[in-house]
Amino acid sequence: MEHPPAIAATLAEVGPRLKRLRSERGITLAALSEATGVSTSTLSRLEAGQRRPSLELLLPIAQAYRVPLDELVGAPEVGDPRVRLKPRKVHGRTMLPLTRQPGALQAWKVVIPGGQDAPDLRIHEGYEWLYVLSGRLRLILGDNDLVLDAGEAAEFDTRLPHWFGSGDGRPVEILSLFGRQGERIHVRAKPRTRGS
Repeated sequence: MEHPPAIAATLAEVGPRLKRLRSERGITLAALSEATGVSTSTLSRLEAGQRRPSLELLLPIAQAYRVPLDELVGAPEVGDPRVRLKPRKVHGRTMLPLTRQPGALQAWKVVIPGGQDAPDLRIHEGYEWLYVLSGRLRLILGDNDLVLDAGEAAEFDTRLPHWFGSGDGRPVEILSLFGRQGERIHVRAKPRTRGS
């Protein structure tokens, strides 16, 4: 059976994706075979692209890795516009990506623990816009030392020495829009009316 080019390309990527996933997790073919009940030779041929992926083979592998099936096959997302949030910890902060694709601008929800209140100023390329959802955010930007409350926003060039963390020893939740190439965020405070 001949598949359309997009489906054929997706199927061709399954083997390398499975091999990469197994390698990243440091699992041997024998250990994966034991966990899935699929023979090592079948797993090896599947990873090499010599065996056609099927649900009977992919479902036990997805269960063994504890990942959704669509992550194994790299299936394109259809119909559902929701961004699947996969939080990660970065320097003790919980970062939830709100944008799906890598690109110029990235959006994050950041949860900063209350104990993160010791300034460590940094500089890097980019431009950042912050909005405080809850708590109090301390922002040090160059010589300015500010505390922002819920509902307040700030934007700045990240080439200036800066740091932000808890403003009162309690957790803070913020939205962060970051442009690695220095892209500025354009926010309109109120809608335009005729004659303005």
